[in-house]
Amino acid sequence: MLHAAFLVPLFPLVGFVVLLAFGRRIGEPVAGWIGTLAVTGAFVSAIVTLAGLANQPAGARTLTCSDACGTGANAHSFFTWIAVGGLHVSAAILLDPLSMTMCMFITGVSMLIHLYSIGYMRGDRDFTKFFVYLNAFVFSMLVLVMASNLLVTFVGWEGVGVCSYWLVSFWFFRDSAASAGKKAFIYNRIGDVGFLLAVFLIFSKTGTLTYVSIFAHRHLLSGGSITAAVLLLFLAATGKSAQIPLFNWLPDAMEGPTPVSALIHAATMVTAGVYLMCRANPLLAMTPDAMWVIAVVGGLTAFVAATIACAQQDIKKGLAFSTVSQIGYMVLAVGSGAYVAAIFLMVAHAFYKGLLFLGSGSVIHGLGDEQDMKRMGGLRRTMPWTFATFLFAWLALAAVPPFSGFWAKGLLLANVYSKSLPLYALGLLTAFFTAYYMSRIFFLTFTGKERWKDPAPDGSPAHHPPHEAPWVMRAPLVVLAFFAVFAGAANLPWVHVGTLADWLAPVFGHRLFDSHQSAGEQVTLAVVDGVVAVAAALVAWGLWRRTANRPALEPRFLQRVWYWDNVYDAVIGRPGQALARMYAVVVDARIIDGAVNGAANLVRATGNGVRRVQTGFVRNYLLGIALGLAAVIAFMISRTWWS
Repeated sequence: MLHAAFLVPLFPLVGFVVLLAFGRRIGEPVAGWIGTLAVTGAFVSAIVTLAGLANQPAGARTLTCSDACGTGANAHSFFTWIAVGGLHVSAAILLDPLSMTMCMFITGVSMLIHLYSIGYMRGDRDFTKFFVYLNAFVFSMLVLVMASNLLVTFVGWEGVGVCSYWLVSFWFFRDSAASAGKKAFIYNRIGDVGFLLAVFLIFSKTGTLTYVSIFAHRHLLSGGSITAAVLLLFLAATGKSAQIPLFNWLPDAMEGPTPVSALIHAATMVTAGVYLMCRANPLLAMTPDAMWVIAVVGGLTAFVAATIACAQQDIKKGLAFSTVSQIGYMVLAVGSGAYVAAIFLMVAHAFYKGLLFLGSGSVIHGLGDEQDMKRMGGLRRTMPWTFATFLFAWLALAAVPPFSGFWAKGLLLANVYSKSLPLYALGLLTAFFTAYYMSRIFFLTFTGKERWKDPAPDGSPAHHPPHEAPWVMRAPLVVLAFFAVFAGAANLPWVHVGTLADWLAPVFGHRLFDSHQSAGEQVTLAVVDGVVAVAAALVAWGLWRRTANRPALEPRFLQRVWYWDNVYDAVIGRPGQALARMYAVVVDARIIDGAVNGAANLVRATGNGVRRVQTGFVRNYLLGIALGLAAVIAFMISRTWWS
């Protein structure tokens, strides 16, 4: 069964090639079904591979391509990609519990989002192109998480980056979408500089880029080198996973179609940075200082983004800042050494946040592309399926017991409690804001007055009565709702065999976090988590269930994202523009162009002067020859006379 591993990335790659070559001829909706079936094949292959890996002894669940793909006893990869001097890079996969966990929820959630997209993108002029991009993205994401070395990981890393650019700016005829795509692309490239520098540093010290070999020779990285390598990898993670200071590209990325938000900016791509840090856990364990930096950045990001989400009016932007905050929680767990908690929250988050985005897409679809929650309300009566599934996702993200988010976030906060009380307090305060803003989103959208019946303040007409989504959009909502409720069963605290922690133990080894908390402490912390979530939900219920107009609770400071973009504009953007203008006017126009134009003018002046010699009269040329000959004879006579 392990031989099916190579089929996991192959299926979406084949789907991409088929749609790229024949998609326009195939057309809608068949092209969408082909893309969906390609990802379904990847999901089935991942299940088969997972079953084969689970049948291996716990200590033998780290397999290379040669072990898993049957390519020969002495083979180590599909093929050698680079062989230059001491650099040998193979196109190879690494199967272990971490990579297979990632593959399972990537392919599973992607399959559902592909199915949903068939209905959501119906009638779009670039329907086929959308599925071309989606299949390419899934292939790149699978390459990222299955790669056996840093360089192949970087190929997948860049692949999801370019696919994200294509999908965010999919409706490029809108200036806002085109700008959002460029912003996401540039911010991610800043993080990529950190990734490449880390690759160069690690190779210069260990002489290898293969994960297993790097970890085996990690002692060759000295104190300063290991700290630098980890922080450079973390810089890459801040770009891809939208952490401070590179987090503010993600909300603008909501300009893409809603399935893009669900797939890339909730369930998969933004978790790539967390995955990279978990994969590099043997290196992180060697540098406690860097881990403190990671934990503090994650905690601050979670808090800042949660406060911003409390004041957003656009339903997708509210969920986008929620994603930033939840990823911040995961980074906080990584910095605390609680890798299982980070992965547990990542998996649960993929289900309920994917459901939230798809649910918001159903609302937007039913209201004719309306995204302002102040123009929604009362939708529980007209969109019962969306209401019911969104309800489960809300309770899961708010961490209300016994939904999946309660168990995942509870484990994370309990581990942070054992590391740092200030970080735990920050995480608990963030949990309050999380339950509050999610409750606010739910009440503004589904309860209270049906504000969609009223004209907008800007004079826009009232909306037509909203309608429920077709079955291809409803079915994924129901499946994701099931997992949003029950995914917490993957790692219940009183179960110690067959849990996610037990499954991931071979990856993290002795670095597996142990909080050493008593049963009483665990129960107390769980009760505190539940009380905070319920209290925040009740506060939001009292404030927002009947009204959408509370400007005092939506300060401009939060609506403008703590003025983060304004600061970047003042510190980087405007000085950069001034510098560019100076180079354009002074350096380029006067110095560079001046030198080039000066040389041209010199040549032209010389040509004009010499041109006068060319009169066109033969007698002038004969006179010149005679004078020249006389000068030569005079010169020869003078030399003879002097000698």
